[in-house]
Amino acid sequence: MRVGIFTESYPPLVNGVATSIVMLQRALEKEGHEVFIITVGNDKLKYTLEEDGKILRLPSVNIAHLYDYKATSVYPIKAINIIKKMNLDIIHTNVEFTIGMFARVVSVQLGIPLVHTYHTMWEDYTHYITKNIKVLDMVTKGAVKYLSIFFGDKTATELIVPTKKIYDLFKEKYNVSKNIHIVPTGIETNRFYKENFNLKEINNLKKYLGIKRKDFVLLTVSRIAQEKSIDDLIINHRDLVKKYPNMKLLIVGDGPDLEDLKKLTKDINLSDNVIFTGKISHKDVPKYYQLGDIFVTASITETQGLTVVEAASASLPVVAINDDSFKNSVIDDLNGYLYNDDKEYIKYISKIYEDKSLYNRLSKQSRILSNDFTSEVFAKRVLKVYETAIENYNKENKKISTRFKRFMDKRKYKV
Repeated sequence: MRVGIFTESYPPLVNGVATSIVMLQRALEKEGHEVFIITVGNDKLKYTLEEDGKILRLPSVNIAHLYDYKATSVYPIKAINIIKKMNLDIIHTNVEFTIGMFARVVSVQLGIPLVHTYHTMWEDYTHYITKNIKVLDMVTKGAVKYLSIFFGDKTATELIVPTKKIYDLFKEKYNVSKNIHIVPTGIETNRFYKENFNLKEINNLKKYLGIKRKDFVLLTVSRIAQEKSIDDLIINHRDLVKKYPNMKLLIVGDGPDLEDLKKLTKDINLSDNVIFTGKISHKDVPKYYQLGDIFVTASITETQGLTVVEAASASLPVVAINDDSFKNSVIDDLNGYLYNDDKEYIKYISKIYEDKSLYNRLSKQSRILSNDFTSEVFAKRVLKVYETAIENYNKENKKISTRFKRFMDKRKYKV
């Protein structure tokens, strides 16, 4: 099968969607399929082809107020001819905006079925545009809702969502009638396995970051932004440090709130116990999971939370806020705990820290649970959706063709 993946999130950009797409690309190619990536570039005017024509980067510009986000034209004419030569069997969109719009033009113009994956709860991100102005936020949320329904229901042949949380959003809140396939996003789990890392290299990285041998490290890997609620982790860490002075909070990633969170850390006298790495390269991300003892997250804006799956693959117990996005990857007292408030967060961290046998059991179960999220399993599930999309697209086109023929026959008869 020849698959065209349209996305604005692709390396060198580092985020969950980009990680998901690279993983799917590799898994599909491993199964013998050809994958073409249509994404944004670094130039306002140039089209560039990479990897022997398998990656097409479109002219793009940075969007103000949206961190690391680039947009392209809704109809870059030159790209149509390039894509036509790819001879695609299926189009898979992973964004709702400019490249997503362009993909739908390509789908109609070239007669190719389209599958859409809804990755991001966009209603949770409107503050980047509205700057938290209430009236503007309400209007923008309404626009985002309309776009989500339009892209998910009106223009896609089939729709993929990673969790029941998003399924419920489309079925109950957006009243979407389209087929919705729940396909949890997978990862290349072996990239995070502890046995694949050199202990000396990991110890050198700990030394570089100021992590001592006796330190117990709470790890979070995230875009450093308001919607991730990292400030809650920092504030709770103040109480944990009072009980366990050797406990460190390692925050891996970059984003618009980085300096504000550094200031918060300094203001509450936690500079010695909170470590910020800043931006790191995509290829180095697995290495940083080896520095943690427990993975923590307070974000309620995830669609699935791939970082939790990555942490599980690295054999880390997980303490995550009680959100539907984590219910497939964090099972209470199996590989971690879901907490409801600050008090429970501190209780679960303390419980794991103080009980070595519990820690070891949760760690082993995390690794086992991660097997449900391998890239191979994910690719096979996505391929089934592709096959359904092609079948349904052909059936629908046949119906349209039959209706059109009947219409023309009636006109001919009247004449």
